Amino acid sequence: MEISELAYRKIPQEKFKFRQRDMLLHDEKFETKPIGYFMDAWIRFRRNKASVVAFMIIVALTLFAIITPFFASYKISDADGVYARMRPTLDFMEGTGFWDGTYKKTLNDRFYIFLAAFGAGYLDADGSGADWNEGFASDVNPIEGVSEPFMAQGKSYRITTVNSYNEIGFKFIAMTRARYEELMKWQTDNGVQIFWPIIDPKQTQFADDANYWYKHSANGTPLDAKGGQLKLEDMEQNKFVDIYKRDADGNVQYYVEKDRTMIQTRVWYANYYYALNGHEPTHVFGTDGQGYDILIRLAHGVRLSLILSWAVAICELIIGAFIGAMEGYYGGWLDMLVERVSDVLNAVPFVAVATLFNLHLVLPGKVSPLLGLLFAFVLTGWIGPAYVVRTQFYRYKNHEYVLAARTLGASDFRLMLKHIFPNAIGTVITRSVLVIPGVIFTESILSYLGIYNFNSSTMTSLGTMLSNGQKYLGTDPYMILFPSIVISLLMISFNLFGNGLRDAFNPSLRGSDE
Repeated sequence: MEISELAYRKIPQEKFKFRQRDMLLHDEKFETKPIGYFMDAWIRFRRNKASVVAFMIIVALTLFAIITPFFASYKISDADGVYARMRPTLDFMEGTGFWDGTYKKTLNDRFYIFLAAFGAGYLDADGSGADWNEGFASDVNPIEGVSEPFMAQGKSYRITTVNSYNEIGFKFIAMTRARYEELMKWQTDNGVQIFWPIIDPKQTQFADDANYWYKHSANGTPLDAKGGQLKLEDMEQNKFVDIYKRDADGNVQYYVEKDRTMIQTRVWYANYYYALNGHEPTHVFGTDGQGYDILIRLAHGVRLSLILSWAVAICELIIGAFIGAMEGYYGGWLDMLVERVSDVLNAVPFVAVATLFNLHLVLPGKVSPLLGLLFAFVLTGWIGPAYVVRTQFYRYKNHEYVLAARTLGASDFRLMLKHIFPNAIGTVITRSVLVIPGVIFTESILSYLGIYNFNSSTMTSLGTMLSNGQKYLGTDPYMILFPSIVISLLMISFNLFGNGLRDAFNPSLRGSDE
């Protein structure tokens, strides 16, 4: 101490000066904007690249579900049984053999001739019909490629690329005479042939099949005028014998009287569909077994899953937060009562709850399947959020800042809402987001198993689409491919997004990644 005093005395007095005598004191301005709780969470969330990508996928699927129905050529209720199980097609992929509506099919000679003959009985668009055998019509030819013939078990086969839309071929359609005249005018104005000569039912072995326009045996083998068997080259040389119905002058007929008001016609179905709907029968994701467009049904399925899952998450958040706050803040007998009720509800299997709601509410028509499933989820789903909020309230309700606010006269409602609940909001939001993939997965299982039926002309779900496509898994796997991809993306994306939110809202991780 004496040394310090001596050292002090040795410092000249002129070296000392008053630092703040003529200076104004004030707080320095922050060079950066203050960062709040949510801004800090957003900064940390966007550093998680996987969660950001997952969020973008969720946004893309949501936009797909919202926008697609407004721009698609089909409605969810549009179903054409004739065009059931059509392959996916994109116009710009035509001729590539991939996503162009075609598929590979191994055909023996008879079935190959049957398909190849579709375009052989060609007629002019004006309906003259005099030159039915002048050549092949490329626009009514279902065969787009064929391999060289090969022998197997003593028979000749060809691997054929078949256009699934043209494979439908011709159909018998009954219509009024006025409708026939209207379509004939459309045919002449647009140069697209709809009507083809009607077949004489007395000369065919297959009265319900409009594609057998030529003379044939009982098993469909083409025959010449004397009953001899014909081959493919005979068709190309115009040796097939037509069985069109003709009048007394030998002219082919395009319809026959069915009754007083209706006539029977024979149409190339693709052109008939075009005339009725104003667009060609093309389906980007193909059609299902009932003739529904998979693209539009998929959009509505995603929409239903998102609406249900978000509705469940919000309802569980509101109910769970309220109940959890009450029992966590007041405790005592209220906490004991709610916990015992939670234990009872938790012990009931969810499938049993969902089935009971379906039997007593949905099937009698009291509520829709969507609302019934929402009730089933919310009945027990609030327990998780309530437990989280209750835990947070027990943790923070006796902290000093809460006691200080109570001392200053804050009401119970203000203490819960303003001082305690904000500490739990991050955890509750994160848990609510993580509930969404579970709801989507559970809904898909229930509809896949048939417990809930969303299969109608106004509604569908991803699980219903998977269930309907299961029977065609061996022949038409595309029916379950697209719903499976969407469910997988939703599940993975929401889980990654929820994990990112969990890390972002966790205050203990603040600054850990810097």
